[in-house]
Amino acid sequence: MNDIIYLVPAFGIVGLIYTAWRFSWVSNQPAGNAEMQKLSGYIADGAIAFLKAEWKVLAYFAIPTAVLLFWLGSDKGTAEHPIHSSPLIAVAFLIGALLSATAGYIGMKIATKANVRTAEAARTSLSKALDVSFTGGSVMGMGVAGLAILGLGGLFIAFYNIFAQGQALTSDEMKTAIEVLAGFSLGAESIALFARVGGGIYTKAADVGADLVGKVEAGIPEDDVRNPATIADNVGDNVGDVAGMGADLFGSYVATILATMVLGQEIEVVDKYEGFSPVLLPMLIAGVGLLASLVSTFFVKIKNETSSVQNALNLGNWVSILITFVTSYFLVKNILPETLNLRGFEFTSNGVFYAIVVGLVVGALMSMITEYYTAMGKRPVLSIIEKSGTGHATNIIGGLAVGMESTVLPIIVLAAGIILSYKFAGLYGVSIAAAGMMATTAMQLAIDAFGPIADNAGGIAEMSQLPPEVRERTDNLDAVGNTTAATGKGFAIASAALTSLALFAAFVGIAGIKAIDIYKADVLAGLFVGGMIPFIFSALCISAVGKAAMEMVNEVRRQFREIPGIMEYKAEPEYEKCVAISTEASIKQMILPGAIALITPVLIGFTMGPEVLGGLLAGVTVSGVLMGIFQSNAGGAWDNAKKSFEKGVLIDGVMYYKKSEPHKASVTGDTVGDPFKDTSGPSMNILIKLMSIVSLVIAPYIAVHTTGVGAKIDKKVVPIVKVVENVKM
Repeated sequence: MNDIIYLVPAFGIVGLIYTAWRFSWVSNQPAGNAEMQKLSGYIADGAIAFLKAEWKVLAYFAIPTAVLLFWLGSDKGTAEHPIHSSPLIAVAFLIGALLSATAGYIGMKIATKANVRTAEAARTSLSKALDVSFTGGSVMGMGVAGLAILGLGGLFIAFYNIFAQGQALTSDEMKTAIEVLAGFSLGAESIALFARVGGGIYTKAADVGADLVGKVEAGIPEDDVRNPATIADNVGDNVGDVAGMGADLFGSYVATILATMVLGQEIEVVDKYEGFSPVLLPMLIAGVGLLASLVSTFFVKIKNETSSVQNALNLGNWVSILITFVTSYFLVKNILPETLNLRGFEFTSNGVFYAIVVGLVVGALMSMITEYYTAMGKRPVLSIIEKSGTGHATNIIGGLAVGMESTVLPIIVLAAGIILSYKFAGLYGVSIAAAGMMATTAMQLAIDAFGPIADNAGGIAEMSQLPPEVRERTDNLDAVGNTTAATGKGFAIASAALTSLALFAAFVGIAGIKAIDIYKADVLAGLFVGGMIPFIFSALCISAVGKAAMEMVNEVRRQFREIPGIMEYKAEPEYEKCVAISTEASIKQMILPGAIALITPVLIGFTMGPEVLGGLLAGVTVSGVLMGIFQSNAGGAWDNAKKSFEKGVLIDGVMYYKKSEPHKASVTGDTVGDPFKDTSGPSMNILIKLMSIVSLVIAPYIAVHTTGVGAKIDKKVVPIVKVVENVKM
């Protein structure tokens, strides 16, 4: 294999060097007065306490899973049906899990440093506040992408040298190397699911308590220092929207690249790289995408107080997409041969480039559509505001309608993207389109992470009673952050749809099945069960938020009732008790949803066979994508409808502001939308990818060791049918 592969981990190292440099820059910014630093310390301590508790539970999951994978990897199958795996898949799994957790930790660490420094910078100017908050986000984005590329590229080199040195890309030895590498993605996605669900439950339980008791009942801001849930709420922004999102996109990034590599391994070509170009390309695209994101971070600037923060972020995003577009062309033309063939579908290197362009366009369109449905001042959010004028119920109806409507355009875009990318380069085109879309993950994540940092900065400004203009600046950043968070989730779910299709194609090949025939009763049953899983998964997540929120509400009410002097600033609330409630509830409640995603494919695969499992994957993918878009967009629209009241809104010719009846209705809508957009909704993309990856890992075993219930029934029924036919004759 050509030495060009060593560029891949080198790209990752560049990303990590940038991460360290910008982390140092943020750390050296002024951290404000003693009160601000004290509050920031509470938030950082709470976030660390949660991560330690979460990691302890995840260790109980990761170690037995690694042992199971070690045992499965020892099975070599039979002479007729060999299994191409190794006990080293357990090592890959643990490395993936460790790096996924590290990605979340990096994000949480920089966010808890950048929040107070953003609040202090907002005393100077909006421009300075954007510099600090976005730089904090870019540390997370580059850290996640750097770890992913370094880990994936490094392990690929290691496993190639261990299993397949000197062998062809399509050899059995390379199948082993790629199958073992799938363990890395499994570890990353497993931790990502628990981090996202656990962090989401934590943040929304605290947020609901702060909103319902603080805002609605006590009539004080959710970020008021007198609100006992305010520290837990701000901690939640870090463990959910930052650490959870970091682990989430780390897993998505790795899964997308891996899916393309699995399909690329089947392509036999003659090229300048000993036939390895189809698996080198997705890793190199990820590398140049990281560099494109790095360059584009320097374009996110504003000149004065009236400049548009959203436009500055959009400029950085478009620059990263443009650079990736240009560099991808030269990569494809210089690496791939003119013609390729995958499973009988012949395509060209130009077709591969066009598929990458399709992925970039789909990602951009998904972000634009999501922004339209969730941004302040747009028709969907204005429609929710209007319905708030007639009460809480109509606000809820309006938000649900917006969320459902918001699925139409994204699905049409995704469908067009799948058809076009397949037309250009077959199944490899679909997977490389997802890789192209995810190439700018570092920039997408930087934009996404800036929002929670700005939100925390606003909370610290409110709690520290900084001048009103400071809060105005942080609110400006926070409002944009709500939209960027929603667009990031839309981007993630779009990439998940394409990636899951690629993983599905890889599963079909490894499992040895030609097609998924839904005319068969058991396959159709699997399809329906798969369609149901996102609903029960969402129900468990939302129910967990509801249970934890009830405990939080009762605790906040107790403190207001039993601790005299809180409302007069004469006594300090017991913040740590609210933090403990969110931590304990989230750790307990994240187990069952995670178990569903991990265990269901194993049960169906080993009892019903690979074709039924394929039906299950098809059902969960379609249902999960729709549920993810619906919930994320509805929640984002509800949130910005509520925030619109801070500057005043016009309803039927009358201006309404905070504390008005329509505002109270919008708070209710936002409370309903919180678990939608920050717990169950963004977990959908991990759910569908994780189930696909689990299926991919077990595919060799269910292909060899099980024939499925349907086949067993056929073996019993067919002889009877033949006897009956003979009798008739």
